[in-house]
Amino acid sequence: MTNSAWQKSSFSEGSNNCVELRALDGLVELRESDDADVIIRTTRRSLTDLLQGAKAGEFD
Repeated sequence: MTNSAWQKSSFSEGSNNCVELRALDGLVELRESDDADVIIRTTRRSLTDLLQGAKAGEFD
């Protein structure tokens, strides 16, 4: 994974209230665009597990 610029979902449609992510130093960083100073850093595997769990309804 190489370093990259912040990316946001195409579903955001220009809104400033969305989640952005980027690859940085072998990890994945996430932030909310309207509070860009707060950044969560995690591994690709942990992020994949979180997303799969959300899709499966584990957090409902």
